[in-house]
Amino acid sequence: MKPSYYITTPIYYPSGKLHIGHTYTTVAADAMARYKKKTGYDVFFLTGTDEHGQKIEEKAKEEGVTPKEYVDEIVKGIKSLWELMDIDYDHFIRTTDPYHEESVRKIFKKLYDKGDIYKSHYEGWYCTPCEAFWTETQLEDEKCPDCGREVKQEREEAYFFKMSKYADRLIEHIEQNPHFIQPESRKNEMINNFLKPGLQDLCVSRTTFDWGVPVDFDPGHVVYVWIDALSNYITALGYLNDRPQLMEKFWPADVHLIGKDILRFHTIYWPIMLMALDLPLPKQVFGHGWILLKGGKMSKSKGNVIDPVELSQKYGVDSLRYFVLREMSFGADGVYNEDALVSRINSDLANDLGNLLSRTVAMVEKYFGGIIPSEKQVADIDQSLLEMISRTPKDVASHMEKMELSNALAIIWKLVSRANKYIDETTPWILGKDSEMKERLAGVMFNLAETLRVVSVLIEPFMPTTAKKMQAQINIPEEALTWESASEYGAYGFGEKMSKGDNLFPRVEAIEEKKEETKSQIKKSEQKKGKKEDDTISIDDFAKVKLKVAEVIQCDKHPDADRLLVLQVKIGEERRQIVSGIAQFYSAEDMIGKRVVVITNLKKTKIRGIESQGMILAAADKKDLNLITVDRDISDGTEVR
Repeated sequence: MKPSYYITTPIYYPSGKLHIGHTYTTVAADAMARYKKKTGYDVFFLTGTDEHGQKIEEKAKEEGVTPKEYVDEIVKGIKSLWELMDIDYDHFIRTTDPYHEESVRKIFKKLYDKGDIYKSHYEGWYCTPCEAFWTETQLEDEKCPDCGREVKQEREEAYFFKMSKYADRLIEHIEQNPHFIQPESRKNEMINNFLKPGLQDLCVSRTTFDWGVPVDFDPGHVVYVWIDALSNYITALGYLNDRPQLMEKFWPADVHLIGKDILRFHTIYWPIMLMALDLPLPKQVFGHGWILLKGGKMSKSKGNVIDPVELSQKYGVDSLRYFVLREMSFGADGVYNEDALVSRINSDLANDLGNLLSRTVAMVEKYFGGIIPSEKQVADIDQSLLEMISRTPKDVASHMEKMELSNALAIIWKLVSRANKYIDETTPWILGKDSEMKERLAGVMFNLAETLRVVSVLIEPFMPTTAKKMQAQINIPEEALTWESASEYGAYGFGEKMSKGDNLFPRVEAIEEKKEETKSQIKKSEQKKGKKEDDTISIDDFAKVKLKVAEVIQCDKHPDADRLLVLQVKIGEERRQIVSGIAQFYSAEDMIGKRVVVITNLKKTKIRGIESQGMILAAADKKDLNLITVDRDISDGTEVR
């Protein structure tokens, strides 16, 4: 029988479109859920929406619709976003679902019958957007301490939950379970700032609005957000309703994954409610940091949010999933910057992972017709790569178990970088020229195929679509795609035909680079105006041009230009990237292994968004183009004079 694993996101408040911060939480939970499924767990992944309250009621009135009509439209957009972001949840709960409302009424009555809920009056400062009451001393500059917005004085009849009754018991639980609140700093904050100073009883009903679950024994009241929203984690499992009865299997939750701003509700209010209901507490509540902008926290109400739909359409879903999980150290705040996103795409995804795949598949096709032969030769130089392949799955698992998603990805990319270096060390383009080295070349290609197989398995929780694309190009058998097989060298097998597909991640031009390039072009254009050019040069002028022999070790089509090829060339100990307009006359496969003449001291430039670090010489007329090559076996890096 599979072990169970229950992970939840917060249920999001549908007062407007969700932003990249909400996406971060949900993508992280999805990656953990996929990882657990991949490692043999029976997973239940819950997300959803918190749809009641005064704020929704007021917004619906502004729109001239009912509250249910208002939230229905927004929830449709949220579900569409999770579909776009490849979120594979097991259940989407809405607090307007009849089964949930049924449970909420029963939970409220159960706590009332037990004597943990009583009726009184509340008078205090109320923040409608946060749906929170505050005392005079808690306000900051007479405004809500959480969101900084205006509050209003309110007095109303309400039911209260006896929080103070369970405070000591909760402190004891937190101290005896050191991993209950993570990261560690959050635990100290909850104990020292909220529990030890003493808890006030919690307002759990309202009478000033109607949009909520009615208290069935006192019709003037609706159940307030805390019992209504927080109880979703158990009502989704069938607690006190006719949903499939999953409480015994999945409760207590393994982790509630939330933003740090709602940590207090999940580590104080919710555990105390569970204690009052005589239910076990969740095993862990993980309060991750925020994705910040330069001006501070993102907020739907402030209108300073980053739209994940726009970013996904611009850069791709897996690029965005990778960025939010890799760039943010899980638990800490991080600052969003679009140039940082572009840099991750170009460096980690296009240059490292994308190039490793395209180079490997292209060479297997070039030298072996797409199928690596079973007769292969090993060498001492293989050992360090094979050792890294063997230990990487264990290291990734170790970080995932601690919710260190960024560190897990960093470990995977160390393997990707090592494999790229291995190509340079083993020089397959040289081995391919020697018929007696075919078995050695087969060994090199097999090691690269194994690396790509393992990487595709390990990145699947983070980048599911990319993993599938990699596996299709390498043509990996289904039995070699399990997590267990990732630790078994040789699971790729032989006889599988590779076939090169589109580039996984076309390079994109950085925003600032694009601006600077435009400025530079304008400046050059202005400098040329009115000047008469002199075509003659001196011998000293010619001496300034540095020409060297270079060997083409990789070549790909430019993702955005049919006439351009993107070449990786070796010039002695140096490796460069050159973009050249020769695709009409030479294929990418034809270029690999050629020794060409390169101008090495040209200023770097961008050609259709991809950096070029030199120029290849060629002779051309109106009909044809021929590369300038060397006719003898001379070393790359040799100076041309």
